[in-house]
Amino acid sequence: MATATPTAAGFQDCRNAWVKTLEDLAEADPRIVAVVNDSVGSSKLGSFQKKFPDRLINVGIAEQVMVGVGAGLANGGRIPFVSAASCFITGRALEQVKADIAYAGFNVKLVGQSSGIAYGELGATHHSIEDFAWLRPLTNLTVIVPADAWETAEAVKWAAAHEGPVYLRLSRMPVPDLEIPNRSFRPGRAEVVCPGDDLTIIACGTTVHLAAAAADNLKAEGVAARVLNFSTLNPLDEDALHAAAETGAIVTVEEASVRGGLGGAVAEFTAANRPVPVERLGFPGFLPTGSTEWLFQEYGLSPEGIAAAAQRALARKE
Repeated sequence: MATATPTAAGFQDCRNAWVKTLEDLAEADPRIVAVVNDSVGSSKLGSFQKKFPDRLINVGIAEQVMVGVGAGLANGGRIPFVSAASCFITGRALEQVKADIAYAGFNVKLVGQSSGIAYGELGATHHSIEDFAWLRPLTNLTVIVPADAWETAEAVKWAAAHEGPVYLRLSRMPVPDLEIPNRSFRPGRAEVVCPGDDLTIIACGTTVHLAAAAADNLKAEGVAARVLNFSTLNPLDEDALHAAAETGAIVTVEEASVRGGLGGAVAEFTAANRPVPVERLGFPGFLPTGSTEWLFQEYGLSPEGIAAAAQRALARKE
């Protein structure tokens, strides 16, 4: 398989792909509705509202109500896409997500916008780095973290057709398109971005293209790093994790807390099945106020930082 590299001019805001796909789906299916918490602009749903004014419900800044409205709409046969900043939809309304959506098994699609540290300068109250840890235990809630615009569109299509609760984690930060031949979106299955057998780098969302760039850096140093796009955190692709453990060392990369997220999930799996060195890149806890770009660099979420973590993992390899 060819190595995936970012296209030079291919940086896109995945929210554009999300709303374009949602509008196309809504044209064909009158059951599709949107529910927001006074976040029409940040959810990029302005054009959706103009096209379908009676199919967008704005509850105001009341996230618990918003999730409850979504549950009621699903119970009435609609397909609601409940969209809000991920820090609020998963934090402020976590009880409703758990009880009204996941426990009830309602067909609600939760869309966490501006996830991770996209709101860098607004500080820890607006950072959304705990959502993976909060949502992974909700076993019937599919958690999807698209890596680029193409995958975002495919995830929205899949979510609309899937019968059951889904959480889509989207960022406002532009990311490059990944050039991977013959792509197909398969929830619960990891995507091979770069081949390699010396170690495995497992990434999701906004960090996948950084992991691919790190693999290029490592290749120049004689290290063949496999890069996997784990766009689905729940359920996990355990077959891919077994294969990753065969390489003898793993690095995980996520725009989230290293506690309970992708790194936590991989560490849980390897500890229970095949212990290998695991280096986890992400955030250790509450973060200082700063730009998104600075925070990424400060905490090693860069090609250089990922390559350095790979070398640490290799040094621990038996």
